Amino acid sequence: MSFRRQPDESKQSACLLLEDGRRFEGTPLGHPGVAIGEVVFNTSMTGYQEVLTDPSYAGQLVVMTYPLIGNYGTNQEDVESRRPQVSGFIVREAARLPSSWRSRSALEDYLCAHRVTGIQDLDTRALTRHIRSEGAMRGAIASGGASTGELLERVLAHPRMEGLELACGVSTDRPYTVDAVGEEVYHVVAFDFGVKASSPRLLSERGCRVTVLPARSGTAEVLQLEPDGVFLSNGPGDPAAVERAAETIREVASRGVPVFGICLGHQLIARAFGGETFKLPFGHHGGNHPVMNHERKTVEITSQNHGFAVRAGDGREVAGAPDLKVTHSNLYDGTVAGVAHTTLPVIAVQYHPEAAPGPHDSSYLFDDFVSMMAAAGRSRGRRSA
Repeated sequence: MSFRRQPDESKQSACLLLEDGRRFEGTPLGHPGVAIGEVVFNTSMTGYQEVLTDPSYAGQLVVMTYPLIGNYGTNQEDVESRRPQVSGFIVREAARLPSSWRSRSALEDYLCAHRVTGIQDLDTRALTRHIRSEGAMRGAIASGGASTGELLERVLAHPRMEGLELACGVSTDRPYTVDAVGEEVYHVVAFDFGVKASSPRLLSERGCRVTVLPARSGTAEVLQLEPDGVFLSNGPGDPAAVERAAETIREVASRGVPVFGICLGHQLIARAFGGETFKLPFGHHGGNHPVMNHERKTVEITSQNHGFAVRAGDGREVAGAPDLKVTHSNLYDGTVAGVAHTTLPVIAVQYHPEAAPGPHDSSYLFDDFVSMMAAAGRSRGRRSA
């Protein structure tokens, strides 16, 4: 007996059209309408609500490769930002009856409530293989009888990800504070380029009061707060378009303030010290990416979500940035997965050590950041003494 859900013939049709003209038929999911963006795939088996609310996915239509999504429903605890950030959502099958005591609504109800357009009942395996061979490309989800010609015109008129500055669009409008859990030992200024809620929380659990600043904040605003450390968050778009951050990174680091960057923050650190970034063919998106830690001689399974990478030089060097050394490498394709400055207190990784729901192999990086602040003698107690 097969328990595979058969498509509901009574449901309206929907399609996904890619910029190369390939069309996938399916049925609507979530809010009806048209959604356009860059199509990327995510290989995580769980954590779909964290994926939906990750600001790094702004401007993208996300394909989940695991065939059944929505098994445990949605809730208010697993979100990484105030609302879903994806432009659209693509699944093989959306669970109709979630099974979890934590669930507050089904996936489709959640998407409808937040006006997220999606599609299901299409061949996500074929779609993923197509993206892997042809690269990430623009596409459109459309419900109803969409004309291929008109839809393709809209897709081709949509901007490519290269050159897009999307961080300011998902950043906070004004500063806010996350208090330390227990005694406050450090004050960290965090740049919100699309920060996930897990990052300030993990810092606060380590005795850090975190002041989160908008992406457009400048050097003077940071120095006025007299931080013990500066955190550069993840975020969407092309790092080359976020030019203002470079000056702040160099100035803060030159004053001996420890700096820790992840994902987009990692790319911005590399560029601040002369490095280059480039667009990956289809990016790294999922919770199963192996990374070699060259310092510890260990392999970490990491959560990743990025479409750009730092260009490597010869050996363990960053091209154009002689003061940066490569500390981590992606074992899938050898791309740079982590760097450290040779003389300044600066570290960065190209993945998500705050990963929710996991894996948690790399959470030690937050401890390393705290240790850097301690080594610099920048605790609240030492500075007031």
